[in-house]
Amino acid sequence: MKKIKIGTRGSKLALWQAYHVEELLKRAGIDSEIVIIDTKGDQILDVSISKIGSKGVFTQELEDQLLDGRIDIAVHSAKDMQSKLPEGFEIIAFTKREKENDVILSHKNQIDLADKSKPILLGTSSTRRVATLQHFYPHVKTVEVRGNLQTRILKMEEGLCDGLLLAYAGVHRMGYDDQIVQELSLQEFTPAVGQGSVAIEIASKMETSLKIELTEALNHSETALKLRAERAYLRVLEGGCSIPVFALGNLSGNQLSLNGGIVSLDGKERISLTVNGSIHDPEQVGQQLAKEVFAAGGKKILDQIKSTLTQ
Repeated sequence: MKKIKIGTRGSKLALWQAYHVEELLKRAGIDSEIVIIDTKGDQILDVSISKIGSKGVFTQELEDQLLDGRIDIAVHSAKDMQSKLPEGFEIIAFTKREKENDVILSHKNQIDLADKSKPILLGTSSTRRVATLQHFYPHVKTVEVRGNLQTRILKMEEGLCDGLLLAYAGVHRMGYDDQIVQELSLQEFTPAVGQGSVAIEIASKMETSLKIELTEALNHSETALKLRAERAYLRVLEGGCSIPVFALGNLSGNQLSLNGGIVSLDGKERISLTVNGSIHDPEQVGQQLAKEVFAAGGKKILDQIKSTLTQ
């Protein structure tokens, strides 16, 4: 079998993901090498993601190289993957999911969201996190902060903010567990679709036998079931990185439950529902949740968000 070329962004976290995939392939007896690719999302750090255009901001350049064969697989944070891939691409695997929670990371140890007596300024680039804070903790202020984790931490320590609102998975993988001052509940801070897992993307024209071999080496079946439901929900809402929607799948025997919803940009309205269904049709569970969220007022919130973002 030929050596598999793994395409990845160049940040430390992206490289952690690529090395993780390289290790999984090695365990399956598959030789590989890592190819680092710069993306638009890495190059433009002074503009929010919602203004750059949320579709493919971290994936476009990797997909270009998948198409022309310079790389065989592309490794992404599953939460960065748009809900509908461009023609000619597919996701063949999701790696085992890390703990899904959001956390507050800080160099100060006196941060507690529930304490309204002290002003708190948190750094984040996520509209979901900003809107969720405004809904549950309106006394907390936020500031836009982008760049890799190390850059964000440096900005925080230089005084830009008191703490950073981040995914546990990235903080843990980079070894900053000792700076976590608060782990946030999944009920309030239900994560972005795919948070905590790594997605493996290929060009659909890949030879079938190779596709099967790579899927067997890299895919974690339980994680994949949850993410297929979450991504089906996101697909109906056509939610990119700039839309504050959230969803989290859970398995119990043959049952798949999906909790998810949407929150208005100002945090005033938040819809969160749970749908149960069979593990044999995770996409149907995601579509059903979308239908119920829309019926509960989610369509109106989504239309308002889209009209605000296009202004």
